[in-house]
Amino acid sequence: MKRRIALLGSTGSIGTQTLQVIEQHSDLYQVVVLTARKNAALLVEQARKYKPQVVVIGDHSKYKWVKEQLQKYNIQVCCGEEALAQVVTIKEIDVVVVALVGFSGLLPTMKAIEAGKTIALANKETLVVAGDLIMELARKKNVSVLPIDSEHSAIFQCLAGEKTQFVDKVILTASGGPFRGKDVEFLRKVTRCQALNHPNWKMGDKITIDSATLMNKGFEAIEAKWLFDIQPEQIEIVVHPQSIVHSLVMFCDGSIKAQLGLPDMRLPIQYALSYPERLENNWPRFNFSEYPSLTFEKADVKVFRNLALAFEAMHKGGNMPCIVNAANEVAVDAFLKSKIGFVQMSHIIEQTMFKASFVENPDFTDYLESDKEARVLAAEMVGK
Repeated sequence: MKRRIALLGSTGSIGTQTLQVIEQHSDLYQVVVLTARKNAALLVEQARKYKPQVVVIGDHSKYKWVKEQLQKYNIQVCCGEEALAQVVTIKEIDVVVVALVGFSGLLPTMKAIEAGKTIALANKETLVVAGDLIMELARKKNVSVLPIDSEHSAIFQCLAGEKTQFVDKVILTASGGPFRGKDVEFLRKVTRCQALNHPNWKMGDKITIDSATLMNKGFEAIEAKWLFDIQPEQIEIVVHPQSIVHSLVMFCDGSIKAQLGLPDMRLPIQYALSYPERLENNWPRFNFSEYPSLTFEKADVKVFRNLALAFEAMHKGGNMPCIVNAANEVAVDAFLKSKIGFVQMSHIIEQTMFKASFVENPDFTDYLESDKEARVLAAEMVGK
C-alpha cells in the first residue's frame, strides 16, 4: 500500500523538493493534500499534476480562482487557517509533512498529532514555540515526529541503534551564512540582496535571512532540545563552511558519529518519508576528492547576536523562545521590506525579550497570547 501524504506548504522550497522525492518514488507515495499560503498558480499546477483529494489555499482572496481552475478535477478546494487545521485529520492521511513557515505550523501540527498522524517536520518554529506541548502530545498519542531539517536528520541518523543515555552532546553544524568572518560594521551596511545570497543552500527568503543572522542555528538548538530530550548544555554549534558534515553526536566515551552528504534537502526529506527504511535515488553523490578540506570553527556570538539570544531564550525556558520567534518573524519581514537594517533585527528581538510578559509554565493559550504580544511590541519598534 502506498504511504499517503499531506503536504502543508507545497509551493515552498521544502514543499517542491518533497514533491520531487514523491515523484521519484511514485510507487510508494501518494499525495492526498496540498496546501499553500499565497502561491495559487503553483498550487493549481501541482494539484493538476498530483491529483490530491483536497487543496487548501490560505489566502481567501484567491479561493475563487483556485476553485475555478480545478473545477474539472475531482479535487475539493478549501481556504483559510481553519481548513488547514482540519484537513490534516482526514482518515486517508498517513504522514503529514509540515513545510509551513513560522508560527503558522503550530496548530496544524498539533491537530495532526491528535489525529494520530506521523509527522515529518520541516517547520522548526513549531518546536521553538511550544516544544514541550508538541512532544508531550506526541508521546501521549504514540506519534512519531521525524525531523526533515538536515541537521536534525543527521542527529537522528547518528542516534540509530544507540541508547540516548550514552549521549554526551550533539554538535550542530552551521555554514556560517554569507557573512561568515565579517564584523558588525560590515553587517550594518548589508543589503537584502546580499543577505539572500546563501553560499550553499537554496531556501525560502525567511529561512535564508535566519541563516544569515544565525538565528536559524539558534532555533535548531532549541528544536534539538525537544526532539532528542537533551539539555541546553549538551548542544554545541560549530561553523562548517562546506556544509558536508550535517551534524555530529559525541557519546560518553568520547566517540563521535557524523552524518555526511552533499547539501541537498531531498536526502533528509526522503529519509523522513521512508523511515525506518532507506530508498535508492539517482541524485549526485558526495566525492571526497572534490572536497579535500573540511574545516570547522567557533561561531561568533558577539557579531551574530541572534545565536546568543536564542540560547538565552532556551536557557530561560517558559514562553521566552515563543517571544523570540515572534519578534524574529516581525524583524525578518521588516528587513526584507527594507524597513530596518540587518543589525537592527537583533536589537528588536532583544528589546522584545525584555519587554514581553514572561510565563514560566505556559499552556497553549499562553503561547498564543505571547505570540500576539511579542509581535505588537516588535512592530512598534520597527515603526520607530
